[in-house]
Amino acid sequence: MHHLAGHPNVISIVGAYEDAVAVHVIMELCAGGELFDRIIQRGHYTERKAAELARLIVGVVEACHSLGVMHRDLKPENFLFVNDEEESPLKTIDFGLSVFFRPGETFTDVVGSPYYVAPEVLRKHYGQECDVWSAGVIIYILLSGVPPFWDETEQGIFEQVLKGELDFVSEPWPSISDSAKDLVRRMLVRDPKKRLTAHQVLCHPWVQVDGVAPDKPLDSAVLTRLKQFSAMNKLKKIAIRLIQVLYAIYAALQSIRQVFQYNVDRSLEELKNGLERVGADLKDSEIVGLMQAADVDNSGTIDYGEFVAAMLHLNKIQKEDHMYAAFSYFDKDGSGYITQDELQLACEQFGLENVRIDDIIREVDQDNDGRIDYNEFVAMMQDTGEQQRLSSSCVKISQDLQQDSEVLYGF
Repeated sequence: MHHLAGHPNVISIVGAYEDAVAVHVIMELCAGGELFDRIIQRGHYTERKAAELARLIVGVVEACHSLGVMHRDLKPENFLFVNDEEESPLKTIDFGLSVFFRPGETFTDVVGSPYYVAPEVLRKHYGQECDVWSAGVIIYILLSGVPPFWDETEQGIFEQVLKGELDFVSEPWPSISDSAKDLVRRMLVRDPKKRLTAHQVLCHPWVQVDGVAPDKPLDSAVLTRLKQFSAMNKLKKIAIRLIQVLYAIYAALQSIRQVFQYNVDRSLEELKNGLERVGADLKDSEIVGLMQAADVDNSGTIDYGEFVAAMLHLNKIQKEDHMYAAFSYFDKDGSGYITQDELQLACEQFGLENVRIDDIIREVDQDNDGRIDYNEFVAMMQDTGEQQRLSSSCVKISQDLQQDSEVLYGF
């Protein structure tokens, strides 16, 4: 962040401070809301305005690349306005996945967000060109209100990113200028060597100041779609944060396997010492309860087979219940529905301000009764595969435990 200091459209870092527990990063405050929310609030949106936003976004990409930095997680949520003023600066945030790179250097780690990830990232061989792809996806959404590559699961989205065709036929594309479509098409070329660079994008006539982008309003359906896309993402953001907490709890169980480093029995005292070593703060009565629950053969000790069986059972319960646990968090009164008041409370608790609760309810509420039931909640969470992506840590736990049990006991 210090390396990027001074760019007008990059979030400023105030300082970083370390205590015994954490590193605290103090950033510039952006109180003007997310990019899509501002567009929706204005209610009047033209192709020329989309070109102006594209110029700002790609300008940041060019600046980063010129300094040897790849962002690697460009998406609309990572562009915030400083304040509510009409001409508020737009800032790029969240450089948590960014890296320094040298010319010609390639990377292999798969990072980013499903809708915006470049195909070469999925193939685990990429460079700075991946940021141009992500910016191209954002521009496509700015012009049409929907992502170019869409499916109901994360795997389906990835397959579309790798093989899907760009849709320039459906509305509103017939009324979008040829120049805009030319730019998007050349930014979303799957071969990174043939893709436009950030500098070349900024030289494109559609992006330039006083360029060819028409100043006529875009189809009202674009704003409607943006509104739906934004509202859906906000509820998911809250639910996903909650599910991440649940996953962290279950992932902690993995560390308890350190107690059983060898295939030997463990007594109550050994179990207690082992749990203390891995930082588990349990009362003696709780450890006794754990022993009694896992000691299937009543031998007074827990062997590794009993431990594996107990962990597999816990993981099965987790997979069945984590979605309902998340739903129940919102459903404070246990009515079986998430109401506007309950959703408003959750937004406040998770620090999500300027959220239009009625929009979220409207887009998720399939039966139009003004509230969200469990089936609607599950349908919303499964729509893009976000939940599947986040559950990977728990799947890994299950796979590890299953592998251990297969090696030791042949089942």
